[in-house]
Amino acid sequence: MGSISLQKVSKVFGEAKVIPSIDLEIQDGEFVVFVGPSGCGKSTLLRLIAGLEDVSGGRIVIDGTDGTNLAPSERGLAMVFQSYALYPHMSVRSNIAFPLKMAGMDKAEIDRKVSDAARVLNLTDYLERKPRQLSGGQRQRVAIGRAIVRQPSAFLFDEPLSNLDAALRVNMRLEISELHQQLKTTMVYVTHDQVEAMTMADKIVVLNRGNIEQVGSPLELYRTPRNLFVAGFIGSPKMNLIEGGYAQGMGGHTVGVRPEHISLSKDSGDWKGKVVVAEHLGADTFLHVDVEGLGPLTARGIGEFGAHAGDTVYLTPDKSRIHRFNDRGLAI
Repeated sequence: MGSISLQKVSKVFGEAKVIPSIDLEIQDGEFVVFVGPSGCGKSTLLRLIAGLEDVSGGRIVIDGTDGTNLAPSERGLAMVFQSYALYPHMSVRSNIAFPLKMAGMDKAEIDRKVSDAARVLNLTDYLERKPRQLSGGQRQRVAIGRAIVRQPSAFLFDEPLSNLDAALRVNMRLEISELHQQLKTTMVYVTHDQVEAMTMADKIVVLNRGNIEQVGSPLELYRTPRNLFVAGFIGSPKMNLIEGGYAQGMGGHTVGVRPEHISLSKDSGDWKGKVVVAEHLGADTFLHVDVEGLGPLTARGIGEFGAHAGDTVYLTPDKSRIHRFNDRGLAI
């Protein structure tokens, strides 16, 4: 079992309330992602769960047991950091086996667990190598293997892909998602990258200044953001936000429309504008357009839409996909 319950959890550093008060339920086997901008408290919250920071108030219940005051080693959790933290003089085999040796486990049992973890992570052929002989992605897999052999009730990942290049990040996202499907173990994952959150999570927790703005599945947050913060944070490119007369005419103080919900034309449409920047990606074309009376908007064209900086284009929003927000920034 790997359920985690946060009950009025808070964290204060001096005069600063980093986590004012959070309630959150993480179910056994869920892949939960904490996402938000730098300084929103997501890594601090993960460290509170792990026991690497003491809570200032509230309770952390793990598998029905109050773990608030338990040492990290007593919580049954395994943490994977941004830095691989491997022993450079040890082989891959020894790095993965290290926590089991420290626990005094029988050598035959250690060998079995290491072999099983290496097979799951495609590291069998690298067990005798040193970390310096591995790629960044392989080193991260070794760090994950060291966590797997402990058979924790939950894995805690603190921005584990930040040190990897773009291609490796994509590969490791897939590998961690596949690992979750194989192990069926609770995973709590911290990232500032909303694309990672959208592609990996069963449930996303959007954090802002230590508070939870919204909790839900990726598509719930995409389709029905609770407020302007979530609307602007979830989605890539981010949602266009419009105020003024157009917003009021549509029944809101602010309205939002995603770039993919705006159709493009060179001939006619609801809004006329001039292309400022055109991003041609092959499968998609993103146009950043200065729209008359509305200002800068981003629109997504499917495929190779033939427009360039300085061209006049017409944009038409899908009115059924427009989001409305009141003067407090809450969804209407």
